[in-house]
Amino acid sequence: MSDFTVSIERLLTQVHHWEERRWSQPAGPVTRAQAVFALAQQLADLGAEAEKTPAREVPFVHAMVLPDQLRVLAADIMAAGPPPELLTRATTAVTETRSAL
Repeated sequence: MSDFTVSIERLLTQVHHWEERRWSQPAGPVTRAQAVFALAQQLADLGAEAEKTPAREVPFVHAMVLPDQLRVLAADIMAAGPPPELLTRATTAVTETRSAL
């Protein structure tokens, strides 16, 4: 199991049960939902890079959907067979977001 897979699973374990009130609490200058949504966009961008496709915008549906979006985006990255350097960047992004929460 890659460091990226471990880091995303740890984050999902941390947030999957949160209700709206917890998502709306601060995480630095933004809310937790905003911080995780920014991570989702980073992962989408890294996934597009790994797939060698144009970047795509992640829609914000609702804070309660963010864990599912992260799970799908992480799976997309892993399915693309990314180089180690890209996985390191993805792991760093997840770790930094988790620390901010």
